[in-house]
Amino acid sequence: MAKRGGNIANLTAKIAEPIANDLGLSIWDVVYEKEGSLWYLRVYIERDDGVLSIDDCVEMTKPLDKALDELDPTDDSYVLEVSSPGLERRLTKDMHLERYIGEPVKIRFVREKSGLREAAGILSSFTKDMVTLTTGGTACEYKRSDLAYIKADDMDEYTD
Repeated sequence: MAKRGGNIANLTAKIAEPIANDLGLSIWDVVYEKEGSLWYLRVYIERDDGVLSIDDCVEMTKPLDKALDELDPTDDSYVLEVSSPGLERRLTKDMHLERYIGEPVKIRFVREKSGLREAAGILSSFTKDMVTLTTGGTACEYKRSDLAYIKADDMDEYTD
């Protein structure tokens, strides 16, 4: 079994999903990444009602940590973190983008585009290759391959 990055995140998501469901939670995302000399396995959870507490994170961590210890999915030592994805959560999957149609988002470009590093607006639509943001009645399309990230934005200043 491959023991790096996406494979570890995918495997962890499969293990975490039933645990989260039993606790009335859902998995937003799982990321396995290196920061400095340490590896982090980050599991982002949420509640349907939007009210996630520290107790929810603790309740999720205990059985997940035990299951991961039994499976031992990586040769590396890592830090397990279970938390909320936050208000300005990254929208990494199509299911995330689907939920945020009509909502304010912020995008950051991999490289500067027309003098800009970021853009913001209402997420109007998306495809496999493109995202469309509307600001002040003007729709702009951006290639997904040009984007470093798409995040939820808590600003209400963008109007259609």
